[in-house]
Amino acid sequence: MADPVTTPSLLDSLAPLLRTWLPRQRWFSGKGRPVTGFSPVAVTELLPPHGRLGLYHLLLRVHQPDVRGPGDVYQFLIGVREALPPRLAPALIGHVDEGPLAGRTVYEALYDPRPAEVLLEALRTRARIGSLRFDRDPGHDIRTGLVARLITAEQSNSSVVYGDTFILKLLRRVVPGVNPDLEIPLALAREGCPRVPAPTAWARAEVEHEEPYVLAVLQPFVRGAADGWELALRELAKGEDFVAEACALGRATAEVHTALARALPTVTLGHAQLRALSEGMRQRLGAAVQAVPALRPYEEGLRQAYADLDRPAAGGHAWTAQRIHGDLHLGQCLRAADGTWSLIDFEGEPARPLAERRLPQPPVRDIAGMLRSFDYAAHSVRPPAPDWARGCRAAYCAGYAQVAGRDPRTDAVLLRAFETDKAVYEVLYEARHRPDWLPVPLSAIRRLAASDQEARP
Repeated sequence: MADPVTTPSLLDSLAPLLRTWLPRQRWFSGKGRPVTGFSPVAVTELLPPHGRLGLYHLLLRVHQPDVRGPGDVYQFLIGVREALPPRLAPALIGHVDEGPLAGRTVYEALYDPRPAEVLLEALRTRARIGSLRFDRDPGHDIRTGLVARLITAEQSNSSVVYGDTFILKLLRRVVPGVNPDLEIPLALAREGCPRVPAPTAWARAEVEHEEPYVLAVLQPFVRGAADGWELALRELAKGEDFVAEACALGRATAEVHTALARALPTVTLGHAQLRALSEGMRQRLGAAVQAVPALRPYEEGLRQAYADLDRPAAGGHAWTAQRIHGDLHLGQCLRAADGTWSLIDFEGEPARPLAERRLPQPPVRDIAGMLRSFDYAAHSVRPPAPDWARGCRAAYCAGYAQVAGRDPRTDAVLLRAFETDKAVYEVLYEARHRPDWLPVPLSAIRRLAASDQEARP
C-alpha cells in the first residue's frame, strides 16, 4: 500500500494530467464542468512504481464547481512505465514532471494485460491489499493463465474479458453501500435463475467511517453471445423483423422478474406511494423543460400522463413493487449461440442515488425501458422504421405475458407514465451528451404527449 506520507505528493503530480484526461472518458458523468481538484478516498499500491511496471489503485473524490455535496468518487487503475509501447498509445494519460513519479509515464492500466491479470489473481487468491478486499464464491475456481483483453466499446463502466472464460466489470463512479450490480445477481443465483450469469468473484474497498464500496464484479463470459442492440441493428440493416427475438426477450425478462419477486421483498404501492412516484416524475419533467426548451410545447400533455396515474391511485387501486433491473434496454441483454437470452448490468441508472436504485419498483418500469430501446433501434437507421419498433413492442409484451400471466399493456396508465419518464430522461441526456440523437426521444415525446389512444404501446 502507498505510504500515506507520499500520497499528497503523488496526487499533486497526477492531478494536472487527470484533470485533462478524465473529462474525455465516456464513463465520466461530470462533463460540461471543469475538474478543479481531487481528494483521496483510498490509494493502494499494487505493483511498486519504480520497476518495469508500476500499478496504483486510486479512489478519488472529484471536485467540480456548482456541484452539491462533496463530489463523486471515481475508481482509477493507473499504470506506471518509463515509456509506453505503441500498442498502449490509446491508454496514455500523460508524462509526470514532478513528484515521486517524475520522469515516468502514466496510463489507463486496463489496456495492459499484465495489470488486468493482477486484478484476476487478487480475486483468485481472495487477497487483502490495503483497503482493497477481493473475494469469490468458494464453489467456483478461477484458473491461472487467462489472457486479459479490454473491451474498448464505449461503456459507462469498464470491462475486461479473461480468456473468453470470465468478464470483469470495473465500476467507475462508485458509492458506499450495497450495489445492486452485485446484490441482485447473487440473489438470482440463490434462486437458480439461469437468465443472469452468477457472480464468480467481486472486489470492495473498506474505507474508515463509510460503508464498503463495491468496485468490481467477475462473472462467467457468455461465449459467442450477441449484444441485443447490435443484433437488432443487424436485423434492421437486412430488412428483417425482430419479432421472434423480442418475444423471447420478453419471456426472459418475466423469468427474471418472477425470480426476483421470490428472492427479495415485495411491497404494495398505495395512494401515498403512487402520489410520491408521480410527483417525482413531475419534478424531473420540470427540470428537463428548464434545461431543454424543445420540451416546452409538450409539457402539458406529458404532465397529463402523470395525472392519469394519480386517478386510479386515489380510487384505491394499488400496484405491487419489487426489485427490478432498473436500466433495462437492448444493450443490457445477451443472446447466446443457442438462442438463450441473458440479462446483465444490474447497476441501475448510475445518475440516480444508490438508495433510490435499490427501492422496489413496479416491474413495468423495466418494460418501459425496453420499449424505448426498440424505438431507439428503429430510429437509428435511415429512413426510420417505426413499424419495426411497433412489432417488437407488441411481441415483447406478448412474450412477457406468456411467463408472467399478465400482459403489461393492460396497465396502460402505469406503462405510459413510466415510458414518459424514461423519454424525458433521454431528452435531457441527449441534449447534454449527444445532441444529434435528440430527435429520437423527441419523436416519442410527441407520441406520449398526445391522447391516450395514440400513446398506447
